[in-house]
Amino acid sequence: MGVGVVVIGRSGTGKSTSIRNLDPEKTLLIQVIKKALPFRSVAWKPWDKSTKTGSIAVTDKSSNIVAAIIRAKDNGKSIIVIDDFQYLMANEFMSRSAERGYDKFTDIARHAWDVMSAVLSVDDDVRVYILTHSDTDEYGQNAKMKTIGKMLDEKIVLEGMVTIVLKSTRSDDGYFFSTQNDGTDTVKSPIGMFESELIVNDIAEIDATICEYYGIENKKQEQAE
Repeated sequence: MGVGVVVIGRSGTGKSTSIRNLDPEKTLLIQVIKKALPFRSVAWKPWDKSTKTGSIAVTDKSSNIVAAIIRAKDNGKSIIVIDDFQYLMANEFMSRSAERGYDKFTDIARHAWDVMSAVLSVDDDVRVYILTHSDTDEYGQNAKMKTIGKMLDEKIVLEGMVTIVLKSTRSDDGYFFSTQNDGTDTVKSPIGMFESELIVNDIAEIDATICEYYGIENKKQEQAE
């Protein structure tokens, strides 16, 4: 199975910025909402499926995202980043807001589940980073992935489908990811993977750590050597 990593956090806490040091030649960034990248991004070009070149695809269709994950290696990509994952659910909910009944909630849950399940179906050396907004309860605690409400949460716990959940945070010292559960969130990581509870928000470094931990060949590390 591939390696799935969920990064939750409020808007502006460094989730999208964290991909700044990834190699665009090896990465496919799937933007559920099209937006400018928050860093110098000359090397990040639109994906061209006919020539299998480029690094950025824009889609909010779960079937397209599933296909991109499954075909990652065929397309020369070992890393998939899905940015603003919560809009995969929110966009479908809004486009179907006129529908009555509860079937649409089941469909939305199924489509989110399809994407997460695709991560489990690919080769071990494919890494999928899912960047998504966080949500809390009415008391401002218990941070988790943002969905479209309790009805969806009753059907599926998306964080339960991956082993690594990080949370973006900002302090006077900079932007970081937390790696360990503080009792009020869904953060988790394997024993001994990360040396500290707070790490710099750099997915390239995180990816190198994950590859070393699981014994995955890391082309970027080899080139650096």
